Amino acid sequence: MTIMLNEFKKFAMKGNVVDMAVGIIIGGAFSTIVKSFVADIIMPPIGLMLGGVDFTDMFIVLREGVETAGPYVALADAQAAGAVTINYGVFITNTISFIIVAFAVFWLIKGMNSLRTKEEPAPVTTKNCEFCCSSIPLAAKRCPACTSELPTQN
Repeated sequence: MTIMLNEFKKFAMKGNVVDMAVGIIIGGAFSTIVKSFVADIIMPPIGLMLGGVDFTDMFIVLREGVETAGPYVALADAQAAGAVTINYGVFITNTISFIIVAFAVFWLIKGMNSLRTKEEPAPVTTKNCEFCCSSIPLAAKRCPACTSELPTQN
């Protein structure tokens, strides 16, 4: 049992596991902000432009509720009555949230990639033998593989 606990402790304390946990926590908080941004700031003006439509109350009743029969004014009324519904307004709102999150992550990754320094290519230290095509040091005068005499470099 203690061996397993020690292995778990070693695993949990690795840097990438801790980084992943921090990323998940921040991602959850970011998701909450984006959901609020979409539901409270983006969707009301879009609903007004479309004639006062409230996307959260856009649904199709598949089966009337057991408690009370429709028509239902709001999705909450239909759900309280036990009606089976397709909530396409909620789907539209969640799709817009996803697009905003994907766009934000795209710009975040793009910004991080631009901050990375570009690596210099490693200096060339070898050449190929003209006779046997083996890789040999640049300063070699003879090929160690085929013993051919190599032309001098200018």
